[in-house]
Amino acid sequence: MALDPQLLDILACPDTHHAPLRYEADAQTLTCTECGRVFEVRDDIPVLLLDEARPGTGPTARNEVG
Repeated sequence: MALDPQLLDILACPDTHHAPLRYEADAQTLTCTECGRVFEVRDDIPVLLLDEARPGTGPTARNEVG
């Protein structure tokens, strides 16, 4: 099942910039258009937790040492 288009219109990155997210249906992920973080969609539920996101490669992606 795909995510509801109306839901996709209001979803945003949970980081401070709140940029729109791009849905990748085949990969079941949402990618931030600003920082490039990748958020998984599990059982048709977007997991928008910064701690669980994969690092981004977008224009403002930070190289965090951790």
